[in-house]
Amino acid sequence: MGARCSRFSLCWFHSHLKPTVLESSELDNGSKSDKSIWPTFTEYSLDQMKAATSGFASDNIVSEHGEKAPNVVYKGKLDNGLLIAVKRFNKLAWPDNRQFLEEARSVGSLRSERLANLIGCCCEGEERLLVAEFMAHETLAKHLFHWESQPMRWAMRLRVALYLAQALDYCSGKGRALYHDLNAYRVLFDQDGNPRLSCFGLMKNSRDGKSYSTNLAFTPPEYLRTGRVTQESVIYSFGTLLLDLLSGKHIPPSHALDLIRGRNFLMLMDSALEGNFSNDDGTELVRLASRCLQYEARERPNAKSLVTALMSLQKETEVASHVLMGIANESASSMQPLALTPFGEACLRKDLTAIHEILEKNGYKDDVGIANELSFQLWTNQMQETLNSKKSGDSAFRAKDFTTAIDSYTQFIDGGTMVSPTVYARRCLSYLISEMAQEALGDAMQAQVVSPEWPTALYLQAACLFILGMDNDAQETLKDGTNLEAKKNKT
Repeated sequence: MGARCSRFSLCWFHSHLKPTVLESSELDNGSKSDKSIWPTFTEYSLDQMKAATSGFASDNIVSEHGEKAPNVVYKGKLDNGLLIAVKRFNKLAWPDNRQFLEEARSVGSLRSERLANLIGCCCEGEERLLVAEFMAHETLAKHLFHWESQPMRWAMRLRVALYLAQALDYCSGKGRALYHDLNAYRVLFDQDGNPRLSCFGLMKNSRDGKSYSTNLAFTPPEYLRTGRVTQESVIYSFGTLLLDLLSGKHIPPSHALDLIRGRNFLMLMDSALEGNFSNDDGTELVRLASRCLQYEARERPNAKSLVTALMSLQKETEVASHVLMGIANESASSMQPLALTPFGEACLRKDLTAIHEILEKNGYKDDVGIANELSFQLWTNQMQETLNSKKSGDSAFRAKDFTTAIDSYTQFIDGGTMVSPTVYARRCLSYLISEMAQEALGDAMQAQVVSPEWPTALYLQAACLFILGMDNDAQETLKDGTNLEAKKNKT
């Protein structure tokens, strides 16, 4: 992208303007899932774990399951500031320390943005501790069954189902297909509101733990017969999670299947959704749940086929998870405030009227040396038509007729005779006002390609990203634009 790339590139553009949900194959090899962005698996000392959890203080306990539970989970913070979840087993859970270390290292080799990844462990004396990424926004059970301000939106429920299927598919592809007691408490939400599958369920069963701590009504039938967890058992449990997402309640599969067989599936739907879903979507999710809950294990689908089926159901894919969840984006709000220019302020506020006034006032002064190089070609009919398209677009832009402006500027751009970053900027804003944010982001990025040292291109990218709900990237881009403008003003 020339002398300056910001943090974006055309590769970023193509990957992010697809629906924000990713195919499982991309999770293993895609940009965000690159293992380099996660800490390597580390064996911590007991002193480090005590320091991180304030001596396993009761105030730091985030979950425990009663007196007979084999473990407690603490919130902690490492010396480098990384927040962690520390799972502390009772001293009899893993009597063989070699078995514990081998199992922890194996699970710790996995790295996916669909998992709350295991980043370390501690095996010292009688202590057996697992260390995972800390998830800031609690469990699926909390958001589905015990919500306070708003029920989980339908689009988010579909996203949860897909992301969990992708997590299971990723683990299966890495030889870790078995997951113990998959339920709504095993699904956690990170600081961006994205659902992650807890890595703790991937550990093989400890001596006195139980694979299924839930009530027998939710247990896979083959587990009741054999006491063994299989890949198909995990799919059965995934089916119970689909029922949770459909109903907003923890309904026993037998009861749900009776309703489904009676073609009364609407009785399953969460009344809090108040019809904010299509019957076709509900029918398809019910169908998937029914397939997962087949009595015969061999008749259940595998994770990969579930991913394929759930991909086609996704809604509002351009909206960030934290927006769908109605939670603050902590990583964005914690950033240092910038000394913003009026243009930067307008972008931060998503004030499209103010942006229009700035673009109109600035005109084409930043196009000098770019668009006017070909003025000698004015005698050609093609050039005259191109200039007429631009003139028509400018008139419509001034009159706030943004549909006409888009059409005219598109004719100018498609003519290919002249290149104008300002035309891309004006069409970008016209797209934003027309609620076409993805197309607008493409134009803002193309303006930067044409004119790499132009702050306006970065400001407009930031506005687009804010509107798309990608606040982290928007803040960074706004900072880049502000710094670039300050640098230009000094010279």
